[in-house]
Amino acid sequence: MPKTVSIQFVVGPLHAGSVHLAFFVSYASATISFRLRAKLSSLSALAVCFFFLMAGFAFLPHLGIENDEAIFANAFYKPGGSEEYVYTLGHSRLPLMLMSYLGTLKSWIYRPVFRLLGTRVYTLRIPVLLAGAASIWLFYQLMRRVAGERAALIGCGLLSVDAIYLLATCFDWGPVALQHLLVVGGALALARFWQDRNELALAVGFFLFGLALWDKAVAIWLLSGLGIAAVMTMPRQIFDRLTARRLAVAVLALAFGAMPLIVYNVRSGLGTLQGTTTFDASDIPGKARALRGTLNGSVLFGWLTAENWQTQSPHAPRGWLQRASATIAQWTGNPRHSFLFYAFCAALLLTPLAKGAGLRAIVFALVAMAVAWCQMAFAAGAGGGAHHVILLWPLPQMVIGISFAAASRRLGRAGIPVLASILVVLMGSGLAVMNEYYAQTVRNGGAVAWNDAIFPLSDYMKGATSRSVFCLDWGFLDTLRMLSNGKLPVRVGSEQISKPELSLEDHRQLNGMISEPDNVFLAHTKDFEFGRGLSARLIQYAGNAGLHREILAVISDSFGRPVFEVYRFAGPPQVSTLR
Repeated sequence: MPKTVSIQFVVGPLHAGSVHLAFFVSYASATISFRLRAKLSSLSALAVCFFFLMAGFAFLPHLGIENDEAIFANAFYKPGGSEEYVYTLGHSRLPLMLMSYLGTLKSWIYRPVFRLLGTRVYTLRIPVLLAGAASIWLFYQLMRRVAGERAALIGCGLLSVDAIYLLATCFDWGPVALQHLLVVGGALALARFWQDRNELALAVGFFLFGLALWDKAVAIWLLSGLGIAAVMTMPRQIFDRLTARRLAVAVLALAFGAMPLIVYNVRSGLGTLQGTTTFDASDIPGKARALRGTLNGSVLFGWLTAENWQTQSPHAPRGWLQRASATIAQWTGNPRHSFLFYAFCAALLLTPLAKGAGLRAIVFALVAMAVAWCQMAFAAGAGGGAHHVILLWPLPQMVIGISFAAASRRLGRAGIPVLASILVVLMGSGLAVMNEYYAQTVRNGGAVAWNDAIFPLSDYMKGATSRSVFCLDWGFLDTLRMLSNGKLPVRVGSEQISKPELSLEDHRQLNGMISEPDNVFLAHTKDFEFGRGLSARLIQYAGNAGLHREILAVISDSFGRPVFEVYRFAGPPQVSTLR
């Protein structure tokens, strides 16, 4: 009996100690496992950001510079400018706006870049490509805070292989790169304020939103969507945390970031609203097709890259990357559509499987998307192109990430392998479309607005002497101005000749243009014209005045296609009228 008691006495304490030891070991193991998973998750997110960068570098040198991609440089290179767009400080003129809705934030960022590194295609595109990669990383951090690691990895993985997101960022004709960076960064800062009660984060978030508005006033589409979505999904929580101090911080930070836009609107009598609030519901179906085309990745084929039928002398792939791309494109059947649209539809169907905060986040993203897209859809001249639709990103990836993550948890142990398989298919389809864009870019070059003949044209004009260079078509004036650092005296030459009837003042200006022998005229060849027949009309007008055209150069692209004509007029001038 004593032996039995003794055994019970010794075993009891050992059992209690074992429980404590087991708890400690379990806690330590769980902590290590959690930290390891978090580290692996972060490394995975960094890996897809790095892939995004490398993919952008592959595209970067193969297309010409589209006019809207270069327009930001007008802030410092364009002579004159409306006083409404410029703030005078002493003897300095500080450009605030380029248009009623387009600010000069990007211009100010690029000014030191161009001064230090020169003006060329790499210095133009690398900064926005870096901004795009940073926006993916910030999106990952935002998703981690609102939906967890699994949803964050799904979302940023799909975003990194989205061909339209990559191309719209790398070539940034929207412009959209800073929009994504500022809006996602602002949302992340506000998420930190929400969770940590950090009022500095509140100020940073609204300051970034203000910068986004200055960069491009149409940021109001998405920002208003985010605000309405927040009030609809979290009204009680918002008003519980709303204080006079926090409201003041938010308003002041937003106003500080958007100060140049505010100054412009004060001076112009709300010029932004007057220029961007025209209602037009005539093309809702077309804008819906643009939305779907942006989701499935097909929207830029034929507009950014030339089609096979447009290229009589395609380039053969050179180097291992181009050969591998051509092989993959052929092996995959030259796909033009990813599965992202179908994934988004599936995510909507799976939404009821999400609970609590996850469900609230999905509804939040959907409401924000709906509000923003409706503003595009009913605004004149908006919503019909990828550069507007892509401003909704990364909200579709947010919906897919949270919905798929929630559905995978309902499958228990099978959830991870099933989710991984689906993600491989979705990302693979995105990569295949991205590769098809690259293969077409290498094989066919850029479409009309993105033709690489702009580079030899710029080189030729740098060696030419001319009093004025009149551009007779859209698509290259601002690009030439940027590539010459504002030194080339480019002018719009199509304004008068494009009118159906000419006034006496139009005749006077046209006669002055064609009679000056030092004036040079630039035009697209017939196959590349945007404004059909404008060059021919001017040549006819000059012929009626007794002048004849002298061709100075015909500039071809790297595929041997004649794209630009450079000419002047010679002969005795006389007053002419257009027949």
